[in-house]
Amino acid sequence: MVRILKFILAPVLMFQGKQVKKNTPRLPEARGDRKGIQGNGEKQIRLLILGDSAAAGVGIDHQSAALSGQILACFGQAYRIEWELIAKTGTTTAMTLAYLKTIPPTVFDVVVTSLGVNDVKNGVAKNQWMTQQKNLIFLLREKFKIQRILISAVPPMEVFPAFPWPLKWYLGFYAKHLNTAIRDWLKEQKDCEFLAFNLPLDTALMAEDKFHPGPLLHTIWGKEISRRIKLYFD
Repeated sequence: MVRILKFILAPVLMFQGKQVKKNTPRLPEARGDRKGIQGNGEKQIRLLILGDSAAAGVGIDHQSAALSGQILACFGQAYRIEWELIAKTGTTTAMTLAYLKTIPPTVFDVVVTSLGVNDVKNGVAKNQWMTQQKNLIFLLREKFKIQRILISAVPPMEVFPAFPWPLKWYLGFYAKHLNTAIRDWLKEQKDCEFLAFNLPLDTALMAEDKFHPGPLLHTIWGKEISRRIKLYFD
């Protein structure tokens, strides 16, 4: 079904994709620290955040207002959080996996991922993407000794104002296709949790480029992630 749709719409999708790339503003990633230690509480959590431009805070002025900062804000000083953010604009699941293989092993307790948008944009086949996601999870378990893995859903790309129709419809359809596959597989993984997209779909809450989440969406996203982490480690 997906291949048939892609074949039928290919000329329009390619043209619209080029136009979006040409016309969408290139916003910088949020400035600020990408690793550190917060708090001095008895409860200690080692947190790793992996992802693409959304996790990197594109369209946000500072990391304190982006995902990493909003997760940390929910813990305050009552915990000791040793954290690191590894995120870059344009990153795919395969690129993240390749990078993690090159760095020294470091022990973390929990990881949060924000991956999939660029895989959808690049047309990565579902089976290939699932293999990459599984390999990523296996690597996180073995090399980084992760106890809890939180996988953020691919956002509903059909609501992104930056995309025209039918491009937005197709990208949204494909995002749901990948989400269904990973969600069903994660149900069998006791140390994993699928984070469904429960953020407001108000386009006014998006960044200036109408593609990335704005500050309020980062706040809501960060609160939900911190809540899930506390449920597991408290």
